[in-house]
Amino acid sequence: MTDPLSILQQARWGRVPADWRVFAKKRGKLSGLFHGTSDDPDPLLVITTDLAVEYISERKPLTIVVFQDLVGIQLRVASSDSSRVVSTWVDLRYPDGSKKKWRSAGFGNDLESIQGFIEAYGAHKALRGYA
Repeated sequence: MTDPLSILQQARWGRVPADWRVFAKKRGKLSGLFHGTSDDPDPLLVITTDLAVEYISERKPLTIVVFQDLVGIQLRVASSDSSRVVSTWVDLRYPDGSKKKWRSAGFGNDLESIQGFIEAYGAHKALRGYA
């Protein structure tokens, strides 16, 4: 299954394959007022061996990364000496040479989401016979 909306719906129902990683959090009342509506479903990130799809709110488009479209990924980490804040993300490399930065919008401080993304990409490559 690679339809992003179907994947999100299946994850909301709670019946997902064992190789999926699901990250969910409850939208608080205050957060619902400022970042969405009270009717918005809660933020959800689902990572499968084919893609990663993230829903934040009705106001923001889905973020979808299809692993088949990538030629590589690279974990990136940066810090600022003055603030001692560490920022972590994944650089996505595409066949045309372009790069895009990926970090979950709703789970950016959750290093497990980045680890899950990297593991799923590795599984995708292994299952498809890529080097």
